[in-house]
Amino acid sequence: MTTAPATPVRTRFAPSPTGFLHLGGARTALYSWAFARHFGGTFVLRIEDTDVERSTPEAVQAIIDGMQWLGLDHDEGPFYQMQRMDRYREVIGQMLAAGTAYHCYSSPEEVEAMRERFREAGEKPRYDGTWRPEEGKTLPAIPEGRKPVVRFKNPLDGDVTWNDVVKGTITISNRELDDLVIARTDGTPTYNFCVAVDDWDMRITHVLRGDDHVNNTPRQINILRAIGAPLPAYGHLPMILGPDGQKLSKRHGAVSVMEYPAQGFLPEAMLNYLARLGWSHGDDEVFSMAQFCEWFNLDHLTASAAQFNNEKLAWLNNHWIKQADNARLADLARPRMLAAGAQFDGAPELATVLALLKERANTVNELADAAMLFYRQPQPDEALMTQHFTDAVKPALAQFAERIATVEWSKEAIAAMIKEVLAANGIKMPQLAMPLRLIVTGQLQTPAIDAVLQLFGRDVVVARLAKFL
Repeated sequence: MTTAPATPVRTRFAPSPTGFLHLGGARTALYSWAFARHFGGTFVLRIEDTDVERSTPEAVQAIIDGMQWLGLDHDEGPFYQMQRMDRYREVIGQMLAAGTAYHCYSSPEEVEAMRERFREAGEKPRYDGTWRPEEGKTLPAIPEGRKPVVRFKNPLDGDVTWNDVVKGTITISNRELDDLVIARTDGTPTYNFCVAVDDWDMRITHVLRGDDHVNNTPRQINILRAIGAPLPAYGHLPMILGPDGQKLSKRHGAVSVMEYPAQGFLPEAMLNYLARLGWSHGDDEVFSMAQFCEWFNLDHLTASAAQFNNEKLAWLNNHWIKQADNARLADLARPRMLAAGAQFDGAPELATVLALLKERANTVNELADAAMLFYRQPQPDEALMTQHFTDAVKPALAQFAERIATVEWSKEAIAAMIKEVLAANGIKMPQLAMPLRLIVTGQLQTPAIDAVLQLFGRDVVVARLAKFL
């Protein structure tokens, strides 16, 4: 069981706004949010937008929209790295003064040539330290008119080791790391440097992120040590795979979080499902976010990749639809139904209809489509009418039509009357119910006929029967 940290927990979600909020990012945000909530800590939203060419305002908005839909509320932020340039330059200046960073005048072509020499020697390609100041070393003459980058003076020897809260102990040799560029020739800082300064300034205690960041972590740890900052705990979450075991991508269907509300999924279902993609609490499959925050700790994060399963998500969505308030479901379903031509005037209350139908719906879209039978004029298929509206059943239908005009209008009274008509005419329920469904709703598949008729109302049922009898 995770014990309470000695310092107040501060987690962060720090996406790059170069696209939508994908499912892996949403799971990272969820775990970071839940860990902060579990300990009464602080959850920070940070937008890492230093990739100016690829970052867009639309992507920023897509991330914020996704977080809002999921209900992952942040306590601080959103902070934008592009608004913190003065702070980064200040730290770079301090590092240059302290000798933990230096100016490098090697051109990109020269650096590539260095890397190629290492490749040819069968070694890992890297910068060779030409401009790295060392005691007793004479640096080359500064090329005229060339602007330098700033490189971090990475330790030459030793290892970087951290106890990853997901993967266990990870050790990377400093010989694997060259002197990272931390500021470009135009002075703009680079990703790993900005992340390290941000985590320091924002007092982040726990960093949960995708395992594609594992190689960034030793660089960030070395930078944090160089600037005298405390190290957060790191946890690298395995990727989410598609049902075929390959990396989740668009070919598997929706991967943008905001595609899911459009498909009729509820946020509580998505959160419940994402929570189980890399974490477990015994055999519990269905739980609220309040319960998740109470249970969540880092001990039960799994190091193996999880496979996304649309059927499991749909099953969970069905559960949460059945738990959802009917008025809320009506608000979600109504726009889709209006687009399909639904006529709500004089029709049953939508929330009441959805209460009848939601047991079998896996998505709000399915629920909206099923509800349409109450909000459009029926157009029974002629072939089906010929099949079910037979001479044998017409007397029973006529008797039903006569009695429906005066029967007490309740589900129970309608059901009792149907049984009496069946007995009087010596027929079985399907023989009467099928043509009734076709005449009143235009389709063969509906919930229980007594419940459907009650919702339509006496006047509608009588009028529709009159057209055929």
